[in-house]
Amino acid sequence: MSRIPDRAQVVVVGGGVVGTSIAYHLAKLGWTDVVLVERDKLTSGTTWHAAGLMVTFGSMSETSTRWRQYSRDLYRDLEAETGLATGLKQVGFIEVAADEGRLEEYRRVAAFNRLLGVDVQEISPREIHELFPLARTEDLLAGFYVADDGRVNPVDVTMSLAKGARQRGVKIIEGLPVTGFRTSHGRIQGVRTPEGDIEAEYVVNAAGMWARQLGELAGVNIPLQAAEHYYLITEPIAEVHGDLPVLEDPSSYGYYREEGAGLMVGLFETECAPWNVGRIPDGFSFGELPPDWERMGPYLEKAMRRVPITLDRGVKKFFCGPESFTPDLAPIIGEAPELRNYFVAAGLNSIGILTGGGLGRAVAQWIVDGRPDWDVTGVNIDRLHPYQRNPEYRATRTVESLGMVYQTHYPGRSMQTARGAKVSPFHSRLAAKGAYFKDVSGWESPDWYAPPGVEPVVEELSWGRQNWFPYWEAEHKAAREGVILMDMSFMAKFLVQGRDAGAVLEELSANRVSTEDGLLTYTQWLNEGATLEADLTVTRLAEDRFWVVASDTAHRHVLTRLQRFCSDSHAFVTDVTGAYAQINIQGPLSRALLADVTSADMSNEAFPYRAAQEIDLGFARVLCIRITYLGELGYELYIPAEQALHVYDRLVAAGERHGLVHAGLKALSSLRMEKGYRDYGHDIDNTDNVYEAGLGFAVALDKPSFVGRSAALALKEAGTPHRRLVQVLLSDPKPLLFHGEVLRRDGVPVGYVRAASYGFTVGGAVGLAMVEADRPVTAAYLDDAEWSVEIAGSIQPARVSLRPLYDPTHTRIRS
Repeated sequence: MSRIPDRAQVVVVGGGVVGTSIAYHLAKLGWTDVVLVERDKLTSGTTWHAAGLMVTFGSMSETSTRWRQYSRDLYRDLEAETGLATGLKQVGFIEVAADEGRLEEYRRVAAFNRLLGVDVQEISPREIHELFPLARTEDLLAGFYVADDGRVNPVDVTMSLAKGARQRGVKIIEGLPVTGFRTSHGRIQGVRTPEGDIEAEYVVNAAGMWARQLGELAGVNIPLQAAEHYYLITEPIAEVHGDLPVLEDPSSYGYYREEGAGLMVGLFETECAPWNVGRIPDGFSFGELPPDWERMGPYLEKAMRRVPITLDRGVKKFFCGPESFTPDLAPIIGEAPELRNYFVAAGLNSIGILTGGGLGRAVAQWIVDGRPDWDVTGVNIDRLHPYQRNPEYRATRTVESLGMVYQTHYPGRSMQTARGAKVSPFHSRLAAKGAYFKDVSGWESPDWYAPPGVEPVVEELSWGRQNWFPYWEAEHKAAREGVILMDMSFMAKFLVQGRDAGAVLEELSANRVSTEDGLLTYTQWLNEGATLEADLTVTRLAEDRFWVVASDTAHRHVLTRLQRFCSDSHAFVTDVTGAYAQINIQGPLSRALLADVTSADMSNEAFPYRAAQEIDLGFARVLCIRITYLGELGYELYIPAEQALHVYDRLVAAGERHGLVHAGLKALSSLRMEKGYRDYGHDIDNTDNVYEAGLGFAVALDKPSFVGRSAALALKEAGTPHRRLVQVLLSDPKPLLFHGEVLRRDGVPVGYVRAASYGFTVGGAVGLAMVEADRPVTAAYLDDAEWSVEIAGSIQPARVSLRPLYDPTHTRIRS
């Protein structure tokens, strides 16, 4: 008899901790017709050699922190359910800070983690030594201790999850590689194996460092790359015991825990070695790599000096094994844009064990319910692009991404490797103007401009005011008082055409978008639960022709949604992102500048707010839309790429008479934050509904139909939500906000800052925070309390508001 079934509801590919967790949680949710196939033995890929840290401290992502907490609790309780222990030892965990930058970071992380329920305590160097006597502590500034954290046995965790899945009806088949996939009309139909095909409604690729190759068999882009990863195990040390906490010191590149009466010294070097960029061998199981002693020697020596006794004991094992890393050091999960019902859960960046339980639950719930209930905007597979799978890109970027694990995570730091592949037509002109470029979804985009005679370099990363702060302030003020030019070519741009284009966009959009030609509409796209899928603009150019613009991070998410909704209609979507450059001309003098370069009537009467017209500009034809993301009179110019430099030069020449200033993304952030404009994936996400996000004004409930209408109507009828996004302004102009700072009402934590900047016009750091209350969040609720924000242990008074702090009546944008 064949050991494989003819069909299953779900086939999970990969028998590591992630694959078994997904199978377990699918069954726990009632989907028991699940088959897990593993090419060799369970854990034989990378799970078997994982270090097994079980740490809840350290992330500024709510999603990642929740996954960690869930995983720890799951691993604690699994033995009672399955009879197989996971090896969880809650011996405690200590993160140490050896410099001021890390101390600031960890204090910010600690406040954020405490808000989410992690019991982390700041401790002194003396207390570190008392908990971990073998460590040298005289040069440390502080430690951050979580008593309930510790370690697990990765193999035991996986086997316990597998047994739990089997007990609920999951079939697990070892020694069965997947050699291909069956697809039809853009949807997965099953998997192919040497022993026959298995028909399936869903397939999950949880194949670890093989996931990229497996994805290629289905035409799915999964840009991850394996790299060497190291740890050393010493010979037995008498002073080591089983209750010794886990110690981590990123400044020494190391973490330390008990292992077999000795110590494990784990390493994360600043520059790694990618492994097998071309192809991971299919038969590589329970495999080790020869360690590179010469390359790793300096890192190992520094790590061992933190615990000097390791230098005096023999080396039992210096282990090197591959693990996979992603371009932005975030996991890759979710439904593939290229193929319906093909899910991916891979690229865990060495945190597969400590997030595996929560991630498995997230993917299973996503499949069962059709949408995730955790914020996945930062980990969704559709954030990534096909070029990132290129061998040279992977080999180059992985060196940096692995190295980022143990570097201080200063705000605004941009990846420095694999750069320069995506540039706007204006790039050379902007470089000559002193632009400091940052990586924006792969695009080179100006972050700020250095003044004449000053090199556009970051002198020193820090948590305070860096050298570019005054340059940024000048750009911000120019937008408020004069006129600026901003390159926004990285924005995602789509042309939707056809007889049914209007009907498709009306069904997708919560707002009414197909009203009259030459009109832009701001709208959200919702799911059936009325939580957010996208935040964008739709401009009707003609009855059968629409211009859709979304942020760079939402590019493939929006494109995929458009393509799927257009597939059964006479509607066609074209991605024109690279075909059109985009310049934003913004500020009180923007009308005067444009009037100098076009014969079009730019008056308020002829060209009102939200109007869209094709205008002449020099020898070019340009789509001009009067809209702003900065809170001022302004225009967006969409220019055919071949005419972009001509238009730019005309604008700059005319701009000399109006004091035109070039402005970068720092100014974009501060200007939009003063106005309270939202940014999907940063301060609003897929867990928020439109009313919580303060976007109810953009919902046309009088429309007969749109995705999420029933749920949106029910939410509207339920009244003012208990959870709402508010604007936060610090009273003291000196402290800075970035992300994750805890918001307090009368001293009680009620939320955290999701995104922030500095408001040069409003006079202090400003951000957007989601408040969660036990009653409706109204203006009275905000006014009847004292508000403050915790910043790295310091409590700062603040003002909060539901209305924009800058120009709340929107007078300036309509002037």
